[in-house]
Amino acid sequence: MSITAKPVWGSALVVLVLAGAAVGVRLAGSSPTSPEPVSDTAAAIASIASIVPTSAAPPAKPSPETAKTTTPAKSETPRKPAATNGWIPVDQAAWQKQVANFKARPVDPVPNGVGNLPEFRADCTYSHRRADDPIVFPGLPGASHMHSFVGNKAVDADTTAEDLTRFTASTCKPAVDHSSYWVPTLYDAATGKPVETTGFRVYYRSIRGNSRGTMPIPAGLRMIAGDAKKKVPTPRGAQGQFYCAFYGPGDLDGIARSTNGNWPICGEPATLHFMLQFPDCWDGKHLDSPNHKDHVAFGTENGCPAGHPVRIPALTFDIQYGVKGTKQGYYLSSDPTGRSASSMHGDAFLVWDADAMNKRTKDCVVQRRTCDNNGYLH
Repeated sequence: MSITAKPVWGSALVVLVLAGAAVGVRLAGSSPTSPEPVSDTAAAIASIASIVPTSAAPPAKPSPETAKTTTPAKSETPRKPAATNGWIPVDQAAWQKQVANFKARPVDPVPNGVGNLPEFRADCTYSHRRADDPIVFPGLPGASHMHSFVGNKAVDADTTAEDLTRFTASTCKPAVDHSSYWVPTLYDAATGKPVETTGFRVYYRSIRGNSRGTMPIPAGLRMIAGDAKKKVPTPRGAQGQFYCAFYGPGDLDGIARSTNGNWPICGEPATLHFMLQFPDCWDGKHLDSPNHKDHVAFGTENGCPAGHPVRIPALTFDIQYGVKGTKQGYYLSSDPTGRSASSMHGDAFLVWDADAMNKRTKDCVVQRRTCDNNGYLH
């Protein structure tokens, strides 16, 4: 089934959805905890312990014919690190070079009329579908449930950070974002056919009232938000459900529900959306961890927890599906039996051109100015 729909993103919608307390929408993957803060991110970075030497890594696989790159990326490309019990160390030399360049980079002048939302973004379209997961099941094609990928077109089970740097053809704008983002595939319960995203916006934002100490994201960082193993009902008002998004007043939970109660049926002109919130603090040492979550954490208004002292822009997935809902409802590839939305989750394998990441982090997040795909939004 081919589905097309014009995205309904905009500042009005973002305010409506992200003002969770006002409208009762809670982002999946968010954390209510209040960790011990660390206020001086720069000092914490300087004190990070040295990394255990890594062993030689196997050669990267050739690029798929359908995903040739046009130009090599200009990223601070990390050497492929060897995992130790699931912990993948960051290349400290590359990271410290990025930090030095970030600190030395001047802030670009702000044109008149620029807003004060501390964010930049990438807008992506559907790329491909595979039963692969290069974060959870690296090197094991077909080992995962089906995923829908956006962004870098070369991604499969064998993808590494080096691959994302070398093979840069992407469905995302700006072109300097070579990352890959993916979610479990959504299926129509009545037909069993996949329902692919018709819009996929990735915000890089401050989710706090200040941006003190925010640093750029290192190339090769991997993160997962949500829980693929969670299989509980998602009735009206439940946390972690799909919702109906549109401009103006309306019912985010839908004008009706699917027969099993797990899926909203949207009124005109709304369509199904889902939002996933990623953490905003990093341990400064690892690009990944055994459960793909322990190397990052949620901070507070006061700063980041002691074990995760580096504040980074927080990713938010705003995912649009060009459907309105049906009585039969839907199911995710991560829960075809229970047919709830609670197993919805998202993966991010992040590689940007390093200067572009530095520029946007400093201009948009640290300076707390609104940016779109290409820079200041005005």
